Amino acid sequence: MHIPVLLKEVIEYLDVKPNGNYIDCTLNGGGHTREILKKNSPNGKVLGIEIDKEIFEKIEKEKIERLIPVNNSYVNIKEIAEENEFSNIKGILFDIGMSSYHVDEAERGFSFNKDEPLIMNYSTGLTAEEILNEWSEDEIEKILKEYGEEKFSKKIAKKIIETRKREKIKSTLQLVNIIKEATPGWYHHSKTHFATRTFQAFRIKVNNELDNFRKALPEALNLLEKDGRLVVISFHSLEDRIIKEFLKEKEKNGEVKIVTKKPIVPEDQEIQLNPRSRSSKLRVAIKI
Repeated sequence: MHIPVLLKEVIEYLDVKPNGNYIDCTLNGGGHTREILKKNSPNGKVLGIEIDKEIFEKIEKEKIERLIPVNNSYVNIKEIAEENEFSNIKGILFDIGMSSYHVDEAERGFSFNKDEPLIMNYSTGLTAEEILNEWSEDEIEKILKEYGEEKFSKKIAKKIIETRKREKIKSTLQLVNIIKEATPGWYHHSKTHFATRTFQAFRIKVNNELDNFRKALPEALNLLEKDGRLVVISFHSLEDRIIKEFLKEKEKNGEVKIVTKKPIVPEDQEIQLNPRSRSSKLRVAIKI
């Protein structure tokens, strides 16, 4: 089930106005969008971008009034807004990362708790299986280090190469076992599951997530009206670092005013209701 993260805070910091136009760059189950549409009535619209075709088709079927749904990547936000003649934009929301759907239902290898094919992409193209079976040891180690900040990246990469010499690596549980064999026993009892960083790293690489995010941020800022708000929810340090540095630079140049000097994090009550929200951070800036 999709539960929108930091919903109350998103609506508060977007400062949704009646009749205002907003962009939700990660439409997902539409939780944030529905709330925005309640506040920007009677004539305000939301341009909702969703890269995943399966998720998109579900929400498109609902035919939500005043929502313009688009099946595309937010890296193309400028072209999407132009094609849909969407202007006078008062706020843009990014909710970065995979959704509950990807972990619970997609069966594309996002979860290390179920045996699934190692696809890990949101649309089409590169798969984790291709990387695991065809890329070099150095390339795999680099992915684990850069995108997973995995301290055992070298050992895991080495074990991947050893394993694929014997058999093709095709399933998530195969990968979990490889990680387990490559890492020390104490690592298997950490607070965070020992496979988390490796799975995160491959998912980010397969979907080109960080580069797409970097490219989309300046485009989003350009689309905003004066006094429009940019609101970003991130889920790990790599994404948070990108938005933090981007806003710092833009504030220095006099292009934005940062509203959240420290990121907003979920309250204990929200974490209890939705444990997946625990790592989320929200940052906000106003276009000058």
